[in-house]
Amino acid sequence: MDHAEVQPQVGDASALAPVGANASPLRRDVAPAAVAVAPAPGRWARFLDGDVWHSFRTSPTAVVAAAVAALCIFCAVFANVIAPHNPFDLATLELGDSMLPPAWMQGGTPKYPLGTDEQGRDVLSALMFGARISLFVGGASVVLSLVIGVGLGLVSGYVGGRIDALIMRICDVMLSFPSILIALLFAGVGHALFPNANDLLAFGVVIVAIALPGWVQYARAVRGSTMVERHKEYVQAARVIGVPPWRIMVRHVLPNVMGPVLVLSTIQVAVAILAEATLSFLGVGVSPTSPSLGTFINEGNKQLFSGAWWLVIFPGATLVLIALSINLFGDWLRDALNPRLR
Repeated sequence: MDHAEVQPQVGDASALAPVGANASPLRRDVAPAAVAVAPAPGRWARFLDGDVWHSFRTSPTAVVAAAVAALCIFCAVFANVIAPHNPFDLATLELGDSMLPPAWMQGGTPKYPLGTDEQGRDVLSALMFGARISLFVGGASVVLSLVIGVGLGLVSGYVGGRIDALIMRICDVMLSFPSILIALLFAGVGHALFPNANDLLAFGVVIVAIALPGWVQYARAVRGSTMVERHKEYVQAARVIGVPPWRIMVRHVLPNVMGPVLVLSTIQVAVAILAEATLSFLGVGVSPTSPSLGTFINEGNKQLFSGAWWLVIFPGATLVLIALSINLFGDWLRDALNPRLR
């Protein structure tokens, strides 16, 4: 049978078909094949493929610091579950087991791996419960400092003028005094005004005492970033279309200045924990009925010359371990979020 040769016409789509042995003319009565489109990766997938996660995986210091900090936080949060004893339950305390050394020393027992104090409390369990209080007070004071400092810094940098000058002069006055001196002054006044305060009020006094000198750094950092952001085009465009100033600050400027602030707050957590330990060691910290690591160090210091070194070394080592791990993780986070170091 003879086959008629197909001649492409001018303007016909078949004229664009490739010429070859396997080429076939395009047909207009057949729909083109659907092209499969890959779904867009989610936020978690983008995070795993990003520079921050790669920097974290390739940094042994960051991995170890994050693991140690996570372990300390886990033990502090779930102390009621994983602690071998409850050091604040008077019914379970045995005065006959007081001042026992660690388990590997002569006279020690595996029941108390890190020994006991003068009241017969297990040191290991007391460290878990004390770390919970130290972490809570340190984290809450940083959050309070963050809220005050970011709010004042945002207003100061965006509004400017006399408000900016007033807020910055207050910052200069706060920076002229040592932060621990301000905390001691406020904590002392608070304990004098509320001598019979309950644990919650005592926590509030210490949190405010630590947060009071801590907001200045956030205010100055946010003010500098806000003064740069307010002259950019997206802020000018929002002003042109009539967006209120408070909405511009909250919805547009604030998300773009929070990066350095979050890094600073991570490092300040360790500083706040050490400040709380200092106040508790000096006797103006949290209530003795809810002792923190600083309180344990203060109590153990009284027994140091009697040979009970474990009452000072273990609480001090725990405090240093928590602060050091958070500081190292904060240093890595600062470098990882710095675009100049990528």
